[in-house]
Amino acid sequence: MFGTLTQDRRTAKNAAGRIVAGLIFAGMVAGAPLAFAAGGSSGGGTSAGGSSGGGQGSKGSELKTDLTTCAKGQVWDAKNQKCIAKQSGVLPDHDLTEYAYALAKAERFQEAIDVLDALQDPNTPRALNYRGYATRKLGRTEEGIGYYLRSVALDPTYTQVREYLGEAYVTLGKFDLANEQLAMLDKLCGYRGCEEYGELAQAIRGGKTW
Repeated sequence: MFGTLTQDRRTAKNAAGRIVAGLIFAGMVAGAPLAFAAGGSSGGGTSAGGSSGGGQGSKGSELKTDLTTCAKGQVWDAKNQKCIAKQSGVLPDHDLTEYAYALAKAERFQEAIDVLDALQDPNTPRALNYRGYATRKLGRTEEGIGYYLRSVALDPTYTQVREYLGEAYVTLGKFDLANEQLAMLDKLCGYRGCEEYGELAQAIRGGKTW
């Protein structure tokens, strides 16, 4: 009698153990897709703009999406990861300004200017510099220089605008003025130099901009 009871207890204990093990296994199997999905955003998921990125390149993919996804008349809302209609006040001026520059670097120059037109305050050093850049790249060099000079007046220490201003002078063959900007960059960047100085120096040596 006692032996039978002990055996029954062992049988029940083993059965309970198998049930617990089965539940744990089932939980692991059920949880596997969730873990994969959680890692999917960095391992190969599709970004908001439809391009897929992987691993360390996910951040670069998002930046690329910002540049290429939104159609004309739209801007990229980085916070909500989607394209929205371009209009004044739809995003902070800083976001619109940087998106405009991204468009300009993607050679969507007129769209960049259109985005800058939506700024509530278009007269900041960066906004004027980017407007000058996009305008110059459209072939309106003199007009672009006007925006650059306004940017310099607001922030004489802004190195990027001095590089672009110098490159504009190179385009017009005004190497004396280009060299003046190079000298200013030399003073601003110090003995270590800076990327802007190197870019302008190369443009002057080559007699062209790119």
